[in-house]
Amino acid sequence: MTSPVYIIGHKNPDTDSICAALALQELKQKQGIHALAGRIGHLNPETSYILKKLELDPPLYMTTAKNTLAEIEIDEAITMPRDETLRHGWDLCLDKAKALYIVDENENYIGMATIGDISKVQMQDLNITKDLLKETPLENIVKCLKGSFILKGNLPMSGEVRISDKKLMERDLEGAIMVLSDHEDDMIKSMAKGCAVIVIAESFVPNDYIIEMAKKYGVTLISTNYNTMKIIQMIYRSIPIELIMTPASEITSFNRNEFLSDVEREMLKSRHSSYPVLNQGKIVGSVARYHVLKAEKKQFILVDHNEKKQSINDIDSADIVEIIDHHRIGDIETDHPIVFRNMIVGSSCTIIGLMYRELGVEMSSNAAKLIAYGIISDTMNFHSPTCTMVDKELASWIGKTHHLDFDAMATDLFSNTATIQDKSFDTILHRDSKEYTLSGKRIAISQVFIFDLDVVDQIKEDFLKYMEQENKVRHLDLLLMVFTNVEGKGSRFLYVGKLAHQVEKVVQSFTENGYVSRKKQIVPRLAQELA
Repeated sequence: MTSPVYIIGHKNPDTDSICAALALQELKQKQGIHALAGRIGHLNPETSYILKKLELDPPLYMTTAKNTLAEIEIDEAITMPRDETLRHGWDLCLDKAKALYIVDENENYIGMATIGDISKVQMQDLNITKDLLKETPLENIVKCLKGSFILKGNLPMSGEVRISDKKLMERDLEGAIMVLSDHEDDMIKSMAKGCAVIVIAESFVPNDYIIEMAKKYGVTLISTNYNTMKIIQMIYRSIPIELIMTPASEITSFNRNEFLSDVEREMLKSRHSSYPVLNQGKIVGSVARYHVLKAEKKQFILVDHNEKKQSINDIDSADIVEIIDHHRIGDIETDHPIVFRNMIVGSSCTIIGLMYRELGVEMSSNAAKLIAYGIISDTMNFHSPTCTMVDKELASWIGKTHHLDFDAMATDLFSNTATIQDKSFDTILHRDSKEYTLSGKRIAISQVFIFDLDVVDQIKEDFLKYMEQENKVRHLDLLLMVFTNVEGKGSRFLYVGKLAHQVEKVVQSFTENGYVSRKKQIVPRLAQELA
C-alpha cells in the first residue's frame, strides 16, 4: 500500500486554496507521484459553484494529520470458526500466523487463541484436558483422526483416554475414549466396563457381534488409519478452539479509525503480540507493535499557507515535504530541507500555473480552468492590489493556450456567488476567517466578497451584536469583519473587542482609501498601528 502525499490548503478554505490543491494534484500525478488533494474545511459557495460547473468532486475532507490504523499496513486477520479443532488451529499458526481470531456463526469476533495457547493443551494437567474433551463433539474427533464412523452412539464422554493394558478390567472406564488395535476381546471388555467411544487403529473393522454390542450399549465406534500413538496425540487436538481461547472481553481491541498514538499507548498496557482490529464487531485485521513502530508519518504539501494555526490539526505529527504559498513566512518548521516556493503574486494558483509551464507539463482543460478561477477569485479579476504582472502574464498565457475568457468567467462567477443574501451571520463571519498575533494581540479578520456594499447598512446593527456575543467566547483583542466589493471597489468594516476604540481612526482610513486586501493592506497597516 503506497501512502499518498496529501495536498492541503488552509482552514476555512477559499477558492484559491482549493483550486490550487486540485491543480497541483494533477501536476504531481503526471510526474508519477501518488498525490491526493485534501481540504480542512467546508467549501464556500463560490468554490462549490466552480467545482459543480467543472463537474469535479471536492478534495478529500480531513481533520487531522495523525495516522489512523486504516491508513497503515496491518496483517490480515486469520479467523477460525468457534467449533474448529485445535489441530486445524495448529496448522494455521504454523502456516500463517501466531494468533487466531475466533468467530461465531455470524462472523462476529468472540475471542483469540495463539500457538502458545494450543501448545499449552499438550503440556497441561490431564485433568484439565479431560474436562475439555468432555465437551468435544464426536465429529471433531473423527475429523482430527481423518477417520470415519463405523457407528455413532449416544453415551456421554468422561474425557478420559485409555489404551489396553494388563489392568484394563481394574480401571474405571465409564465414559472413556478407548484407543484399541485389532484386539476384539479388549473391545468387548471395554464396552462391558461402560466406555463411550472406541477408536480402532489402522483401519481395522470389527466383526458383526462387536458392532451389534456397540449398538446395544450406545457406544461410538470410529475407524482411522492412524496407529495408537498417533490417535492419542490427535484426540487431544480435536478439542474445539473455542474452549481454549481468550474471550474477546479480555483482549484489547481497536477500530480502524483509531489514531496510532492512542493505539501505541494502549499497547503499552498489555503484552499481547497481536491485537484485533474491528469494524462493527467484525474482524478486519490484526495489528502488532511493529506495525505501529514502522508506520511512516503522513506526508503533506501545503498550499496557500505556511502557518500552524491555519494548517491542519496535529501538523507537527506529519512530514511536510513541500510548501507553495504567496503569503508572509509563518511558523511552520520541518526537520529536513524541503521545497518551499514563496512568491509575491496575487494567487497560489499563479505559482501552480508557473510550475506547469516550467516543467513542460501540459495541463488539462479542467486544471487550466481551476488555475484561472483561483487567480480570478484571489485577485478580484486583477483589481486587487495584490495582483502582479506575473499573475496577468500567466493568465494571458493560459487564456491563449486554453481559449479562456477571464472576464466572462469572472462575470459569471461573481454574479452567481458574491452575495450574502440568505446566509447566516455565522457563515458570513466564519467562512473566510484568519487569526493573527500582532504585537502580542490576538486579532481575527473575516472577509466576504459581495456586489452591493449597501447591504451592510441593512444588517450592521444586528451583525455587531452577533460579533459581540461571538467575542465573549473567543476573547479576541479585535474581531474585524470586512465586506469587500467583489470588483475591488472598496470595503465596509465592522469591528468589536478591546482594541475597537484604539483602531477606530485607522479603520476609517481603510474605508477612505478603498482597502480590499486583507494580506497586503489591512494586516500590515494594523500591525503598524499596534506596534
